[in-house]
Amino acid sequence: MSELNRLSTPLYLNQQVRQAEIDAVDHGGVSLYQFVEKAARAAFELLQARRASCSDVLVLAGHGNNGADAFVTAALLLEAGVNVQLQCSRGRHPTHELTLAIERFIQAGGVIAEFNHADIKSASIILDGLLGTGICGELSTEYAQIIKTVNQSAAWVLSLDVPSGIDPDTGCYEAIAIESDLTLTFGAIKQGLLTGKARHCCPEIELADIGLTEFLPNPSAWQVTKVALDGCFLPRRRDAHKGCHGKVSIIGGDYGMAGAVRLAAEGCLRSGAGLVTVISRPEHQFIISATRPELMFWGCELVDMEVYLKLGWASVLVIGPGLGTNDWGYNLLKAVDLTDKPCVIDADGLNQLKTVPMTGKSWVLTPHPGEAARLLGITTAEVELDRYKAARQLQQKYGGVIVLKGAGTIICDDANCVVAAVGNPGLASGGCGDVLAGIIGGLMAQGFTNFDAAYLGVIIHGEAADIAAVSGERGMLASDLMPYIRQLVNQI
Repeated sequence: MSELNRLSTPLYLNQQVRQAEIDAVDHGGVSLYQFVEKAARAAFELLQARRASCSDVLVLAGHGNNGADAFVTAALLLEAGVNVQLQCSRGRHPTHELTLAIERFIQAGGVIAEFNHADIKSASIILDGLLGTGICGELSTEYAQIIKTVNQSAAWVLSLDVPSGIDPDTGCYEAIAIESDLTLTFGAIKQGLLTGKARHCCPEIELADIGLTEFLPNPSAWQVTKVALDGCFLPRRRDAHKGCHGKVSIIGGDYGMAGAVRLAAEGCLRSGAGLVTVISRPEHQFIISATRPELMFWGCELVDMEVYLKLGWASVLVIGPGLGTNDWGYNLLKAVDLTDKPCVIDADGLNQLKTVPMTGKSWVLTPHPGEAARLLGITTAEVELDRYKAARQLQQKYGGVIVLKGAGTIICDDANCVVAAVGNPGLASGGCGDVLAGIIGGLMAQGFTNFDAAYLGVIIHGEAADIAAVSGERGMLASDLMPYIRQLVNQI
């Protein structure tokens, strides 16, 4: 994990950051209000850099230290000659830091107004300092209505620390949350900002260093990006041959589902695997061989000795794309278990997993939230409520490496947890998950560990989708990713 740490960003739980603040106050000779001042200075400088020509800013302030950040930022804007309107509801007992921040704002000539929906709708720039990480339980009706109005406005929105309404640990929200354009998070990046609903609410995140680094514990997770691909793919030896780069058998494609196994197989080839065989229904040979003649094919009606030979030939197995849930797929999954080969289990392979008492643990499981819910015996909504928790529960129950797909894919094994906030909604179409399974299998065949193949495969898949999306997200096909997969694994 040491090399991964160098190429990734640490993520933290909200409580870890709060404890770091307490430790910094106890042992670092600073006060909580000094953290407010540092956060506000960072927000002010970011606004000046991103919106240098701004002459009017509407600041929405809450009653905790997120509100204090907003008040001091507003004071700095006033002192810089910006027209600032600050709105805050009255009647609640402020924290000590907020009291100092309000005094600072008033000394700068600021005036506090109550929330006004007409002003919010007409604002051009909004600074969101309502809740930050301080959300606890259900939003009040007042705050829910304010957030709704912000989202309906045409304003450019900067959220302080966390978009109001978002749970900083899970990325989830109950009813509504601020849909910011930019989130400036303080001290450390909160793990929830990278996954689930938060992916829509904070499309861009910047980190402000306010002096907590030396007091932070080991991170709860890591963010991986395209940077992790640097140095992964070395030039191939000039005397290399196809047997040097791994052999993969892709198993699936029951009646009517040849496309799934076909896409997985090409994704495997495009990721650099040397030899790929498709094991599928005999009726599918023409569509697979005619459209991608580089793929080998073995027709399977029954799991016989020839099938076991094909499984034994491979260094890695990928099973599930188009596998179906009938006896044909069930028997193939049992056969895969008997080989004890490293494998990727996807799609219907996952749906069959609960009924097949598999014993091997050298696998990568790649469920989407619905499949994860079936594996855990809970609802899809419960999975999405805390994606980190669901991924870890899957790992504890099934072992191996878990790839919980979705907005901000989470990859974990028994020791590591990373999130890859890559890709776009264009991937929400048939076949894209099959391509990912093939990529991961291809990387495993080339010698990457299961965990490394999983997170690198997710990055390659998502980055390929982002390149393909230059032509538009709507109408993107799984096959559109293929040339960019090849491009990304050749960034020597």
